[in-house]
Amino acid sequence: MPLAPLTSDKLYRVAALNGLSDACKSTKHLTPLDEIVGQERAQHAVEFAMSIKEKGYNIYAIGRNGLGKRTMVMRYLNRHEPNGNSHALYDWCYVSNFGDTRCPKVLKLPAGEGCSFKKDIENLMKRLVKAFPLAFDNELYYSRAEKLKSELASKQETTLKSLTKSAEERGISVSITTQGDYQLVAMNGKEPHSEDSFAALSADDQQTFENTINDLEVELRGIVRKLTEWEEQYSDKQQKLDENIAQEVVGHCIKDLQLKYKKVVDVKAYLADMYADILDNIDIFLEENEEQVALAYASLDKKMPRRYQVNVLVHQSDTRKFPIEVEESPSYHSIFGYVENATYKGTVFTDFSLIRAGSLHRANGGVLMMDAVKVLERPYVWDGLKRALRAQKLNLSSLEREVTLSGTISLEPEAIPLNVKIILFGDYQTYQLLQHYDPEFKELFRVTADFEDDMPRNDTSEEHYARFIASIVHDNDMLHCDRKAIARIIEYSSRQADDQNKLSLHSADIANLLRETNYVARASNATMIRSSHVEQAMLNQELRVSRLKDHVMQSFVTGTTLLDVHSHAVGQVNALSVIATSDYQFGAPSRITATTAYGSGEVFDIERSAELGGNIHSKGVMILSAYLASVFGKTAKIPLTTHLTFEQSYGGVDGDSASMAEVCAIVSAFSGLPLRQDIAITGSMNQFGEAQPIGGVNQKIEGFFDVCGIKGRTPGQGVIIPESNVHNLMLRKDIVDAVEKGEFTIWAINHVSQAIEIFTGNAVGVEAEHGFYPSNTVFGLVQSKLNSLRR
Repeated sequence: MPLAPLTSDKLYRVAALNGLSDACKSTKHLTPLDEIVGQERAQHAVEFAMSIKEKGYNIYAIGRNGLGKRTMVMRYLNRHEPNGNSHALYDWCYVSNFGDTRCPKVLKLPAGEGCSFKKDIENLMKRLVKAFPLAFDNELYYSRAEKLKSELASKQETTLKSLTKSAEERGISVSITTQGDYQLVAMNGKEPHSEDSFAALSADDQQTFENTINDLEVELRGIVRKLTEWEEQYSDKQQKLDENIAQEVVGHCIKDLQLKYKKVVDVKAYLADMYADILDNIDIFLEENEEQVALAYASLDKKMPRRYQVNVLVHQSDTRKFPIEVEESPSYHSIFGYVENATYKGTVFTDFSLIRAGSLHRANGGVLMMDAVKVLERPYVWDGLKRALRAQKLNLSSLEREVTLSGTISLEPEAIPLNVKIILFGDYQTYQLLQHYDPEFKELFRVTADFEDDMPRNDTSEEHYARFIASIVHDNDMLHCDRKAIARIIEYSSRQADDQNKLSLHSADIANLLRETNYVARASNATMIRSSHVEQAMLNQELRVSRLKDHVMQSFVTGTTLLDVHSHAVGQVNALSVIATSDYQFGAPSRITATTAYGSGEVFDIERSAELGGNIHSKGVMILSAYLASVFGKTAKIPLTTHLTFEQSYGGVDGDSASMAEVCAIVSAFSGLPLRQDIAITGSMNQFGEAQPIGGVNQKIEGFFDVCGIKGRTPGQGVIIPESNVHNLMLRKDIVDAVEKGEFTIWAINHVSQAIEIFTGNAVGVEAEHGFYPSNTVFGLVQSKLNSLRR
């Protein structure tokens, strides 16, 4: 009984949209989907990981680009606020460590209070800058300082007067300079002795003067020591006076802050340290020389005014919002932060105020999402990330110090406690590499979110997909799609999935098609997207990327590529293959020929010998050789050597989808029976001759159909495919129409013998006793010819 060809309803599955109500006429009447359709498995994985707070439950999201991995995670996190009952959020600030400026301290403040604390400190500094000069520039301060100074001057003057009077009574004049130098001179009445007058004195008088001067010198040195002690006492009293005034000023200005932040432990301790440091550095606020102020700002000494600034590293602007960071360029500095350097008059300096946050700082308490390949491409990023996750601390270390041997001076800021979930997006190959080569990967990324490429197609999923289309329309402010346009897009999705019973989950492809369809509709001044606009957008897409297809098809027009689609030929069959570029694939028929010569039964694969055949193709040839041997060589070796090749194949050939075509060509060469050239075949087979499914079946059929159009159509033209590929059929409308009209035929087979019967028009034959086939069958004819050669 001849094999019945496929009917047109098997070639394309129309989207009936039974899941939508009859009242739904367009996407305007659909509720947009707020989640990614068909990714329940991955969503459950994300939900599980986010609910586990222990270390190591980070996520690796597996899937090809365009599946909406990031969109799904973002929508889930925005919809389910995972921070509701977990760790609280904080603001993080760096401030000066007054004991060691190289090790800045970190302050942990309640979320949202970092900037207000910074402003409070700035206001405090402004008040102190104004208050200190006022406190030290008033009559009360001057009178108290003058009193201390007068007391010192009075004591000094009284003591010096007493010494001067005592010296005058003994005939000695005492003079003391402001530099502390003194001079004792013997007097001759009211005038100092000259050298001559002193020399005229008797030796006893001269000795008396010398002894008196020596005694006065001893007494004067004692007085000088007293004066120094009195000056030191005066300086201490003056400093004590300044400190008392400073304490009054600082205490008055800072008491409100201390009261405001008394419950914040870190801030309370910092204010106490700052209070003490200000008292030690009052002159910072009394500096009047602008040049000195500028130098102070550019220096790293303790008198730097910026030492009291607050560097708000992370500020939670919305205290209720879960921090979600997406790092597009995961370099070491962008993730872990860095310390800037500043230059002033040729001097390079840095301090805590130049510390800058990284994405890990901003995501602390939330989620950081990154592309796995980009993380692995950047030097030191992966090691730094693992180190931070293991320690659960964020150390801001200089990358330059990490990678060099020099002891460059840099800051060592206090580490920040880290509580973050890392989500890496990547493909399966990267995932396997990390699992194989990094033993720490499994411990740090314990949850795998595996994203599906497609989903089952049924009434419910079509309804969800329609709502997904509506969400894209709403989000991008597009024209609404009518019911037929929705159906056509769903059918396009099935075509992308290469399966009538599945829908593609590559949301990027659907979004791109909708954008281009919206452009087509608006260009035609339409008020709604219709199926004709979808068709036009798909044609535009194909036109942009089909240059290679047009070039290949032109070779059939000109006759450059030899192909017969009308007659019969021995040992010659039309096989189907797929040619793929980075963004497009199409089918094109190829001629396979087989020739035989007396030999030892080998099948000589010319492609393999010429190193143009891939491993899978070679395996297919070996399998068909085994099948032929099992049919025709059970009792004796096949006395023929077969040469098999793809004609006009100048590039590599791989895949086993031509193995059934090759068997047909070889059986034709063995039997001498011609094969129909108006039929093409695709499909692989096993050692028992059973047809196995192949890929790209739609493109292969369409490619042969187009070539038939070029060479001239006849009613008998058609294609043979494996029966297991029927569910993959989502053919073009013109092919479906041609099949419906009887102008093109598609057969679905489950064994290679059925293909031989279609090609030759003769029965293959059923094996009888002792392994013989009836003489009037294809296999019987082959058997008789081989037996005659054996004799």
